[in-house]
Amino acid sequence: MAGQHDPLFLQFKEALPSVLEPYAGKSRYLNHGERIVTGQRMLQSASDIFLGWTRDDEGHDYYFRQLRDMKMMIDVEDMSGQDWIEYIKLCGRALARAHARTGDAARIAGYLGKNDTFDQAIAEFAVDYADQTERDHAVLVKAIRTRRLPARTNGGA
Repeated sequence: MAGQHDPLFLQFKEALPSVLEPYAGKSRYLNHGERIVTGQRMLQSASDIFLGWTRDDEGHDYYFRQLRDMKMMIDVEDMSGQDWIEYIKLCGRALARAHARTGDAARIAGYLGKNDTFDQAIAEFAVDYADQTERDHAVLVKAIRTRRLPARTNGGA
């Protein structure tokens, strides 16, 4: 936990229109920051107490949050294979529970139907996403190795 005299940093991020707007229509929220904050509050059982939104004098929308809230971190690098599988299951369960709070379960189930089309699409997306992440990481490592991109370790100066 943070100490009594530790600084508090707030992170401000510009809130742009949703990428879904061209397909789903304009948001019912007048401020894109409010849209993002509302979504985060729906997904999180206990959100950041500093989470909020604002608009500047030029009409740009923003949301803000505590930069680092000192929550527990899990060291996934040293996990055994079995612990890793258990951790993934817990993360999936927490994510599913959070998303279940955001919609009408019966309506979603009706939309998805009884076949596995959606399941297969999600599985295919997950594999494609993992493959892209591996490609991106390889490019990053190469850029660091060739010194095109500076990098340092946690212990480095």
